[in-house]
Amino acid sequence: MIKTGVGRSKNLNAIEAGKEACSKAIGEAGGKADLIIVFSTAAYEQKEVIEGVRAVSKEVPLVGCSDAGEITTQGPTSKSVAVMAVQAPDMEFTIGVGQGTDKNSFEAGKEAAQEAKRKAKTPFSLFLMFLDGLAENGAAAVRGAQSILGENFPIMGGSAGDDFLFKKTYEYYNDQVLTNTVIGVGLSGKFTFGVGVRHGWEPIGLSMRATKSQGGKLIEIDNRPALSIYEDYFGKKAEDLIKEPIARIAYTYPLGMSVEGSPELLLRDVVIANEKGEITCAAEIPEGSEIRLMMGDPEKAIGAAKEAAENALAQLKGSLPKAIFVFNCVARHKLLGLKIGEEIAAIQNVLGKNIPLIGFYTYGELAPLGGILGAGCRTAFHNETMALLVLGEQN
Repeated sequence: MIKTGVGRSKNLNAIEAGKEACSKAIGEAGGKADLIIVFSTAAYEQKEVIEGVRAVSKEVPLVGCSDAGEITTQGPTSKSVAVMAVQAPDMEFTIGVGQGTDKNSFEAGKEAAQEAKRKAKTPFSLFLMFLDGLAENGAAAVRGAQSILGENFPIMGGSAGDDFLFKKTYEYYNDQVLTNTVIGVGLSGKFTFGVGVRHGWEPIGLSMRATKSQGGKLIEIDNRPALSIYEDYFGKKAEDLIKEPIARIAYTYPLGMSVEGSPELLLRDVVIANEKGEITCAAEIPEGSEIRLMMGDPEKAIGAAKEAAENALAQLKGSLPKAIFVFNCVARHKLLGLKIGEEIAAIQNVLGKNIPLIGFYTYGELAPLGGILGAGCRTAFHNETMALLVLGEQN
């Protein structure tokens, strides 16, 4: 039997906040746990948060990361710590760690999957990943894990945040607080799961071509400096767009690219720009890709979240939902503003208002394109997307 519980705390003392959130989570999970998942504001002293959680959870395996806002069964919040406790005696959770996402994200993703697979007693059905939100190429980290797990293996997760500062993010592994890291968790044993992946953004303007790119750096669009697309749209000069992270003004206008297997354009967040007119995105846009400027609409974003929940529920095939994981881009938080609670409520109206739910506002989401599982599953790195995972109990 799977039992889960969620706790959160806004205690100003980081250690006490960790203790309070973990105590509530374990209490709701029946007093025991086989896995602890932690998402926390970067405003807390990170080692103190984990110290507080571990004071309660003891040696139970722990994973998680810093974020740009927390999501629990009670809804979205910020400047807090959120903890989920999972008690599942018929499941196995195996953790792997990969280092160096700032230099080689592919190798970091590969290393995390390799270690987890090597330590596992039974084959995985699902892999969770939490990676540094400022990695040089989030998509490469996914490919690294796929090189070990298989091209069609389902991977879910998110990129760590730091409250929209874009300076430094943190990843958690047992009692360690790391950075430039991938944390992977292989799930095996008796359980079912469903996923939902939708964003609801709409393309605007004409189709363009990425004529020069290198990893996460987009250099030219239609043989012009990449930044010109935002100069044209915002009516700002390049130097004005470089003064602060362009992410602060471009989050509702990401770039979308056509990819096989996705019913929607795959979104890419623009993070920074330089004096050469180059744009650094949260993940790669390969040369030759057809791209569009995209625009967000709050009502369509909420509708997309509802569709994602419906897809995840359908994949459970009648199994009872036991836990909901929400990996939701911080750009959606900014787009929705005061409506952020409506998005989470739309999910809960489909999956159940009392099902334990945990998640965070990310700097990127990892999920199968179109929420498709099975032979057609192709996990990708997303931006500005609602990525849902629902764990169910095997009948």
